[in-house]
Amino acid sequence: MNFKDMQIEKTRKIEEILKSYLPKAEGYQQLIMEAMEYSLMAGGKRLRPMLMQETYRLFGGTGRVIEPFMAAIEMIHTYSLVHDDLPAMDDDEYRRGRKTTHVVYGEDMGILAGDALLNYAFETAAQAFDMEPSQSLRIGKALQILGRKAGIYGMIGGQVVDVKSSGEMISGEKMDFIYRLKTGALIESSMMIGAVLAGAGAEEIRQVEEIAGKVGMAFQIQDDILDVTGTMEVLGKPVHSDEKNEKMTYVVWKGMDTAKQEVEKFSREAIFSLKKFHPADSYLEELLESLIYRER
Repeated sequence: MNFKDMQIEKTRKIEEILKSYLPKAEGYQQLIMEAMEYSLMAGGKRLRPMLMQETYRLFGGTGRVIEPFMAAIEMIHTYSLVHDDLPAMDDDEYRRGRKTTHVVYGEDMGILAGDALLNYAFETAAQAFDMEPSQSLRIGKALQILGRKAGIYGMIGGQVVDVKSSGEMISGEKMDFIYRLKTGALIESSMMIGAVLAGAGAEEIRQVEEIAGKVGMAFQIQDDILDVTGTMEVLGKPVHSDEKNEKMTYVVWKGMDTAKQEVEKFSREAIFSLKKFHPADSYLEELLESLIYRER
């Protein structure tokens, strides 16, 4: 089976896991469950749960304790997109090729659907304690990472600086800070949690965090490039949104050619470091490689 076929099959299995952890739409609050499912099951690359699962396997993990965390990280990522699309933020009407959550359910339900996904993510991840009580210390550590990387020292912190910097000329240092936190933090969380739950040592986890940070930088810079070169049909979301929101990007800062070189540099460094762990198969390396050439 080639890489593309494997990716499709792994994505399909991740979709099944996500679906299995969603709450049943019932009761007076049924509408919010429907909005949660609409948001979470809208498709996408499922990159974060895939990176988590592959890192878990890299360090010898074989159980299902990883699955609630895979669902949780995608819930957190999805909630951030739901809130990003709101009129007070990026004010986008399309995401992954269909209407955004607040357009379908209203701005009030868009806010609440994001809130619900964030809260339910931690409720979901905590199910791991029941699955593997003997691994409580690892699970607790994984929850700590999940919370920190999603919060003010991670994704939210980066988003705050990004939003408040719109329309301003910012330094390269500040841009790197935004990218490391806004995009990199959840990717770091994904790979670190995979390593932690598989029993990796402290130094190995640190190295995984460093690899993931470079993956996050490459991913976000490529996103900047696609915002300029992509199309609505391929991306499934509006293009030139950075320009519309007056955001400084790597393309604006360094130019298109240098931005492309940065994507390749960060990706190659991440792959080189990954090889030191001697993966049993090439899938994770090929997944990182695919980020350089992705079109959406």
